[in-house]
Amino acid sequence: MPEPASWSRTLVWAEEDATAAFARWLAQQPAVLDAVIALRGDLGAGKTTLVRHLLRALGIAGRIKSPTYAVVEPYRIEASLDQTARNALHFDFYRFSDPREWEDAGFRDLFAGPGLKLCEWPDHAAGLMPLADLDLTLSVQADDQRLVHLQAHTPRGAHLLPPA
Repeated sequence: MPEPASWSRTLVWAEEDATAAFARWLAQQPAVLDAVIALRGDLGAGKTTLVRHLLRALGIAGRIKSPTYAVVEPYRIEASLDQTARNALHFDFYRFSDPREWEDAGFRDLFAGPGLKLCEWPDHAAGLMPLADLDLTLSVQADDQRLVHLQAHTPRGAHLLPPA
């Protein structure tokens, strides 16, 4: 296990294939099945694209839609790495503004339960959401490449960092 001081990586994704390759790698890491992953970046940075590739790599079939209006979209990972079915929850807090919604929608219970939680726009739920195991910050470069900064905040998150 790397030391906390080295719990970060910076990647460059030249094209969407690199996003898909990272998602496939991430899907093979057992720690991902119960991780909280925060996805940061401007509109169009590739947050939802990464989520779609990751959910596909975890075996989710059918339509994978952005939860921009619903705030959360649930998925069921039937054949997970440890042969136990898991939930995957895709949150999009872009339109989230009222902390009372957190309790009313049952988000506290959702985050307390097992499963993967993918959270776009986590700053809009600041102070309510638990500490993310892994933060991914995506930014679009002038040449349309994506600069991706990964920062682990927990040992589980450190297991989700690609090798240096």
